[in-house]
Amino acid sequence: MNFKLHKDFSEIDSKSWNTLVEQSIADTPFSRYEYLSEWWKTLGGGEWTSAELILVSAMENDQLIGIAPLFIAEHDDQQALMLLGSIEISDYLDLIVCEADLPRFLSGLIDFLGSSEAGNWSAIDWYNLPDCSPTLAALKTEAGRRGWNYHEEMYRPTPRIALNGSFEEYLSRIDKKQRHEIRRKMRRADESGRVKFVVVDKNADIGPELESFFHLMVQDPHKAEFLHEVMRDQMSNSIRAAHEYGYLWLAFLEVDGVRAAASLNFDYKNKLWGYNSGVSRDHMEFSPGWVLLGHTIQWCCENGRYEFDFMRGDEEYKYRFGGVNKYVMRAKVAKR
Repeated sequence: MNFKLHKDFSEIDSKSWNTLVEQSIADTPFSRYEYLSEWWKTLGGGEWTSAELILVSAMENDQLIGIAPLFIAEHDDQQALMLLGSIEISDYLDLIVCEADLPRFLSGLIDFLGSSEAGNWSAIDWYNLPDCSPTLAALKTEAGRRGWNYHEEMYRPTPRIALNGSFEEYLSRIDKKQRHEIRRKMRRADESGRVKFVVVDKNADIGPELESFFHLMVQDPHKAEFLHEVMRDQMSNSIRAAHEYGYLWLAFLEVDGVRAAASLNFDYKNKLWGYNSGVSRDHMEFSPGWVLLGHTIQWCCENGRYEFDFMRGDEEYKYRFGGVNKYVMRAKVAKR
């Protein structure tokens, strides 16, 4: 493999990047070119105040074999080599390489980083690796071979709902009390004649839809604090990119024609990835958040999606809707 250090995203063809993502162990929306390039422009919506881009590609027989989307920043009192997208707003991260090529790509990458102009770093600190990622075992093996310290920990849960049939089949698998609550609330909203579930057309002008979404998102004081100006720019650009590439899924629950709740997801690889939501404090008598989530899962069932992924976080409602934990991991390697 021939490794090359890039100082700008423009040096790697976006189509080749995304083609490799779709073949790789990192096939999620968060590893795609349009997502990570936008993340870098704002350093994660201001999560990082300074960082050095370490973007490495590997070619073999004129084919793009691997991409290491990395940066160096001060973290935990060390100059750490981090995955682009770290830490807080990108739910799944990984190296972009096919599983069969991973061991030699990782070994060659670390050799390259030690002998190139990749800057000074004393640790590899990778967050949000899926618990099933082969990178975990490969990195542990590589650290052991070099006599470096390796530490792995469970970082956060990522509850998911498996879907393999009708909405009624899904409901039959969750707790009886919760099943009754979901049915009751959806029925009450439907029988009122005032509530409507609306999925935004993929060809719609996304600008006004985004404004509606953000208006609902900031009804939550914690989300309002999170959505400062730089973060709003980050989210807007990422959402617009997902819309441009055809995998944005946005729906609203309307009461008397007024939007009362929003659910923003990625519709990617035949599943929905639950990215964010917003609920108005008005019309709480209709439980708009619950009803919208119920309709969203029903849409998944009716449209052949095999899973709804709540992504990171252990909020109670995720488990009341039948979420089952998987996890993202943190893997850290320290040089001796």
